[in-house]
Amino acid sequence: MQKERPFVMSVAGFDPSGGAGVLADIKTFEQLKVQGLAICTVLTLQTESEFYTLQWQPIDEILSAIDILMKKYKVEAVKIGVVKDAEFLAQIAEKVKTIHPEVKIVWDPVLKSTSEFSFFDLNTIHELKNVLRKIDLITPNYNEYEILKEYHLFEQSGSGCSVLIKGGHREDKTGTDILWENGKEISIEPNNTTSVFYPKHGSGCVLSSAIASHLAKGENLQNACRKGKQYIEKFLASNPTLLGFHS
Repeated sequence: MQKERPFVMSVAGFDPSGGAGVLADIKTFEQLKVQGLAICTVLTLQTESEFYTLQWQPIDEILSAIDILMKKYKVEAVKIGVVKDAEFLAQIAEKVKTIHPEVKIVWDPVLKSTSEFSFFDLNTIHELKNVLRKIDLITPNYNEYEILKEYHLFEQSGSGCSVLIKGGHREDKTGTDILWENGKEISIEPNNTTSVFYPKHGSGCVLSSAIASHLAKGENLQNACRKGKQYIEKFLASNPTLLGFHS
């Protein structure tokens, strides 16, 4: 008999290539044996290497969908992906926490696509300091962290919001992630130093949804990040194309 799986919800964009966004998140959820739910924030037309168009979904429709799904299913963790600005993110986080105050929220702050298309309105970054109080973990890559750090968000949030700085874009110690939790710096080294890792479209989506999955299964934050890293390493080593395999 199938054991009951915890529910994890992705609130993110739709990428028809399946490499990123809610499709990639659902693939990750299935592999990690959690029950996935998905709400679309933006419809995009893109491939793994080119971006064409986008259409943001009305925030009222997104909030209504969150309300319906979270009142029907006991969601343990929510992964938030592409959002257009700080207010958009704030309303999503507020709705989630209002329904289930103990739910874990992981935000992957996608500022640009792999093909360098800008999603997030950088003019609203200064407004994020209030939003971070409702978020448990954000997962910026090294470049995104440098941008966010300019606004002193992590010092000002006063929330205990943890930060996982992904190491793929670092010039030194490539692949080493840094987790800041409760003011403590934790280095998360690569698990596999023998495999060849290839750049992958949507790798940030996959990692954040993997972490959310492990949080939903009861892992503490550090363990969830370490296990998420194990999953993303398999994804990055899966094949040389920009679209990875889930296994």
